[in-house]
Amino acid sequence: MLDIEDRLTLDERSAVDFVLGLRKRWADTVYPALTREYAATGEPAATIADAGATLRDLPLYPWFSHLERVQQKMLWKTAGEAVLGRRDELAAQLAEVPAQPLGALTLDPDLDLPAWYTDYDIHIQPGGFSSDDMSAYVYEFGARIVMLRDNDGYKFHRLFTETALPDLPAATRVVDIGCGFGKSTRPLVGRYPSAQVVGVDLAAPGLRLAHAEAEAQGLAIDYRQADGRATGLDDASCDVVTGTMVLHEMPAEAIRETIVEAARLLKPGGALRFLEFQLTGDPLRDATVYEHAERNNEPFFHALFGSDLLAVCAEAGLVDASWTPFDERRDGVRPEGWGDRVEWHFPWAVLAATKPEA
Repeated sequence: MLDIEDRLTLDERSAVDFVLGLRKRWADTVYPALTREYAATGEPAATIADAGATLRDLPLYPWFSHLERVQQKMLWKTAGEAVLGRRDELAAQLAEVPAQPLGALTLDPDLDLPAWYTDYDIHIQPGGFSSDDMSAYVYEFGARIVMLRDNDGYKFHRLFTETALPDLPAATRVVDIGCGFGKSTRPLVGRYPSAQVVGVDLAAPGLRLAHAEAEAQGLAIDYRQADGRATGLDDASCDVVTGTMVLHEMPAEAIRETIVEAARLLKPGGALRFLEFQLTGDPLRDATVYEHAERNNEPFFHALFGSDLLAVCAEAGLVDASWTPFDERRDGVRPEGWGDRVEWHFPWAVLAATKPEA
């Protein structure tokens, strides 16, 4: 399939490189300078709220906050123009699925998308992810820059698959809730070669792109448009239920319902694994994570941090629930913590739990 980056003009490439450079310097230069200003104010705050109050009085804070939001807007403008300029060619390749596909695509035109999903331009992406077939391409392209080009080839998702998911050579079905355009689903095929791999998402545009790319790569994946809270799959039919960067986009009750659905799907002995975020315990860093959510049009970050998902797992009948830090750079699951990182980074963590044996 066409990779937009292979067709960028010099001007488009320059725009992409500028946004990428701006994002990197915001993380590895502006944020450390901000932390030094914060340290110079005296005794560190004991709470996120107090750290946030101090943060907002720092001289560098207006630059830090403005750059975070404006670079995101620039990212979508750059990605959107690159995609829309090639609309006809990109739309055509979505229809070029083989007559006898390896996988499947099942869309539900009657599916009601929840208001909490449609009422926000999540990540500040104009129109969101579900509005148009081109929105999936825009998100796919933009996500490369969001991850600072450190996830090209989806290294990040392979790390999750290789370090966080259990060895189950006899697995028969694995489900990825909130699969988006398939970046988190495709590595599951290699991890569980004997299993039916199912990707579930609300957005038809993302699923169409996911299906086309899986077929182009020779991967047999069953993509289905459904709500992760009500997938329509059979009880106790899945060895692993996973999700990547999905729970933090839901209100608290929807998070709980998704965990309950995952528990219903799992076979006895099956594994739940969600890659998400957790607070680090550093009040300043955590204050910037809260503010990231606000500046990035992700209003339910607070719902994730305010939910006791270990208790939710227990209420859903799961055991051995835990959170473990995740290092997206090289280590994957990292029980000893995120380490001493001076740059701004997402506080990735893996939620794990198990369905008890019958």
